[in-house]
Parts: sequence; structure tokens; C-alpha cells
Amino acid sequence: MEIQTAYIETPLGIAILEGNNEGITRISIQSDIDKKELKEEIPDILMEGVKQVKEYFNGERTTFNLTLNPQGTDFQKKVWKELEKISFGKTVSYLEIAKRLGDVKTIRAAASANGKNPLWVIIPCHRVIGSDGSLTGYAGGLWRKKWLLEHESPAKQQSLF
Repeated sequence: MEIQTAYIETPLGIAILEGNNEGITRISIQSDIDKKELKEEIPDILMEGVKQVKEYFNGERTTFNLTLNPQGTDFQKKVWKELEKISFGKTVSYLEIAKRLGDVKTIRAAASANGKNPLWVIIPCHRVIGSDGSLTGYAGGLWRKKWLLEHESPAKQQSLF
């Protein structure tokens, strides 16, 4: 079946959601899209995905319940399944992911698969950090990773001004 596309305005840019009857295949973020060029119409097959992504950004959702169909190698899919197990508001290290996969030597491969995650936000690759707690590597830009982790933080920082 043909891939359908929907656009969602988020605080981090325009999210592009793609999928078909087999599930959501991709969600990515773009900063440089001209909003005037976006289609307002949301294909029926993507309505639930759009709804859940909006709820996430509105602080109304902490988990996703969608049919996913990411395309990748078997190893990448194994890594992405591990990423899905990271709870909202929690982080793990790349080393921890490698250990969960059964071999600490896979740390670089696991980090590479993490960076190729086609389902931004839905599969929470932003919740993976360096062993020293640093915000290392993020395909969407470290500022977005920082924003997402703060968005999910149980201790919301109040503005003084």
C-alpha cells in the first residue's frame, strides 16, 4: 500500500509522520519546511498517530499505542525494541543498551542503530545518553534531545520571570 504523509506542528519543528495499513514507518522532524506548503489534511490511516504525537507534546501522553512498521536490519530492529522499553522520564546509557542486547562489544553498532531510528519520539532514542550522563549524539540536534528530556522530566522547572 502507498505511504501516506501527515504534518504536525510541534515545539521542535514540523514532524512528518508516514505510514500505511501496515503501520507507521517513519516520523521525522524538520525545521526548514515552509508552513504554507504543508497539507492540512490528515489521512485516515495516520489520524491516531497524529493524535498521540500531539498528546505527547501537550503533556497528556507518556506512552504510545500505535502499530509500528519501521524499516531496518534485524539488528537495528532489536535495538529499537530495546529503546521502546525505556520508560517515560528515564534515561539509559548506550552501554546499558549494548548489555541488554547481550554483548557490550555491540555498543558502537547499537549507537549507530539508535541514530538511524526512523520513528522519532515514538521510539524514544532521545532517552539514551552517554555513560557519564552527557547528552551525546542526536540526529535531531542536541537542543531537541535536551528539550525532550526536560519535557519528560518529573521535576518541571518553574520560570522565575
